[in-house]
Amino acid sequence: MALPVVAIIGRPNVGKSSLLNALAGQMISIVEPTAGVTRDRVSTIIGRDDHYFELIDTGGYGIVDSDRLGDHIEQQILHAIESADLVLFMVDIRDGIVPLDETIAQLLRKNNLDVIGVANKADTAKLFPAAGEFSRLGFGEFMCISAENNLNKAVLLDEIFDRFSSSERGEPAKPVMKIAMVGKRNAGKSTLVNAMVGSERVIVSEMPGTTRDAVDVRFEKDGKTIVVIDTAGIRKKNKMADSIEFYSYVRVNRSIHRADVVLFMIDAALPLSQVDKKLARFIVEEHKSCILVVNKWDLAKDSAVTEDYEEYLTKVLPGLKYAPLAFTTASESKNVQSVLDLAMEIFKQTTTWIPTAKLNKAFETIKQERITAARRSNKGWPKIYYATQIAVNPITILMFVNEPELFEDNYLRFVVNRLRSMLPIEEVPIRLLTRRHRE
Repeated sequence: MALPVVAIIGRPNVGKSSLLNALAGQMISIVEPTAGVTRDRVSTIIGRDDHYFELIDTGGYGIVDSDRLGDHIEQQILHAIESADLVLFMVDIRDGIVPLDETIAQLLRKNNLDVIGVANKADTAKLFPAAGEFSRLGFGEFMCISAENNLNKAVLLDEIFDRFSSSERGEPAKPVMKIAMVGKRNAGKSTLVNAMVGSERVIVSEMPGTTRDAVDVRFEKDGKTIVVIDTAGIRKKNKMADSIEFYSYVRVNRSIHRADVVLFMIDAALPLSQVDKKLARFIVEEHKSCILVVNKWDLAKDSAVTEDYEEYLTKVLPGLKYAPLAFTTASESKNVQSVLDLAMEIFKQTTTWIPTAKLNKAFETIKQERITAARRSNKGWPKIYYATQIAVNPITILMFVNEPELFEDNYLRFVVNRLRSMLPIEEVPIRLLTRRHRE
């Protein structure tokens, strides 16, 4: 079911991202007083009484961007306008009509769009009369709101839902899988997202740090809905230029947390850095399924073979030893579909429920091998009585044992490795929990 699309359009710094966050009821877009923080189309789905629409936040129209991305941002805005069923044309009530507002009004009229005029930053009723002049733009009366203070948010939502009252009811298809794209700056994350989706959904530039928000992109593959989350490139904390970079970093961590599978992008042309190691540690701590995507392989394949590179990654990122490898050249869409297929396979592994009988048969084998792998203490040997799976994604197994403190990290690692070799979960993280048997 195709959802109605509502796009927020306006010049820089009128409060578009604040409005998206206010209507969604959560922090999705980065909000900063700096003009031009939003560059890509950031979207979220909003629903009420079985009616839903997709709300899109866009970059400021006419932005003079410090990274020379103005044309790219404008292209994303035009894409949003083309796909929109309704536009929220946003202006700043305190500034009145400025030339850029008139330019946007012309653009909207040319595309013959359904438009709701929204005059933002109307923090007090004293400012309301000033909204009268915006009717000159040709879209009737502008609604006075304050996105920051939630003023008239409910009124605006009522108006939007009224416009779509005759549209098809029903919840949009839930994504079967969420994929987070992470990695350091300029590793090719946005290029890979566009190659997967088959359209210029996010801005791609040679300029490092182009993506700032975490951008959710929904698409269909083999009749299934997938969400891929494009995230900002990470660099060392002490090199973060400003609060925008810091918020981007926080969103990367959040994106990893909510993902089913993480695609960890590695730039084959560069050695692994502290940033890569830190990201790997976070993925391991979160017990996330992961694919190590070695991008720009065309630049490195003459100086290294895949086996050597695999050995190098295992040495530098030992915690992700379980993660499979994929070699791509995203800019040429090489191996992109096979990465998606691999992500589906990894998702299948991490959501596997292992029959209790099969699980305990594997543990019987492990118990026979315990002497060489475990260490005896004054309380005796670690002993496993039986085990049961209690969760998926990550696979979580509860072991009933004699003394939990006897189960040191080395022995637990041994158990995990043996389970991977005997069960169909060889490429995903496994969490082991212990509980004293008599409890």
